[in-house]
Amino acid sequence: MKEIILDTILDSLKVLPFLFIAFLIIEFFEHKLSHKTENTIKKAGKFGPLIGSLLGALPQCGFSVLATNLYITKIISLGTLMAIYLSTSDEMLPILIAEKASLSSILLLVGLKVLIGLICGFVIDLIIRKEEPKEHFDICEHDHCDCEHGIFIPAIKHTLKTLIFIFIITFVLNFAFHYIGEDNIKHIFDKTNLFTPLIAALIGLIPNCGSSIILTELYIANILPLSSALAGLLTNSGVALLVLFKSNKNIKENTKIVGILYLISIITGLLLKIFGV
Repeated sequence: MKEIILDTILDSLKVLPFLFIAFLIIEFFEHKLSHKTENTIKKAGKFGPLIGSLLGALPQCGFSVLATNLYITKIISLGTLMAIYLSTSDEMLPILIAEKASLSSILLLVGLKVLIGLICGFVIDLIIRKEEPKEHFDICEHDHCDCEHGIFIPAIKHTLKTLIFIFIITFVLNFAFHYIGEDNIKHIFDKTNLFTPLIAALIGLIPNCGSSIILTELYIANILPLSSALAGLLTNSGVALLVLFKSNKNIKENTKIVGILYLISIITGLLLKIFGV
């Protein structure tokens, strides 16, 4: 047990500097682009899914929350919202960078999320008509990103919060590797198991950064195949779903959004698994 704890501490400390640098860069671009991003997505019109899927790929603090607000007030369409949800990476990108994942792996995951968000967004907008805008209201405080305090304090907070999750997840994985065996764990997530994308997509729906962290860590550790990891990461949009249910009183509409998000994700995961991707 002492060796497991020591290995977990060392593994966590190794990613700490890279994690902080990643979040510092992200916070810098967040401050530079936040208002421009909001104005861009508002003016996107029928190209909303295209702009939304591209901007959603940027791990900006609270962008999926902002998009939720814009959808609730009907400033953006459902297709644009879904494009943003599907392309949002939450903590995926910082973890991949911190864990020194290959550039090809990063581009593959981000690229697939953007492409799927773009296509699905346009299809949804073709089927469902956009409603007239309602009175706008501010819910940015839901994300508690402390953006008014500059870039260092939010970067430190994000780093420490993410590091805690990394430590817990790494400890669980190290414990499991030691007592269960890596081969046995991989067998549980065997590529022939069609239920894995469904389970991963359910994990991704948890409105917490921990869900994207565990999915990314399992993918990096070669425990989750790309098909299942992508299914989970497609459903993950940070705390946006939590804000959606709290701020939008139309429970039927909220449930429909979650259902569409989950359906797109599991279909994508199953198709990739069937074709052996």
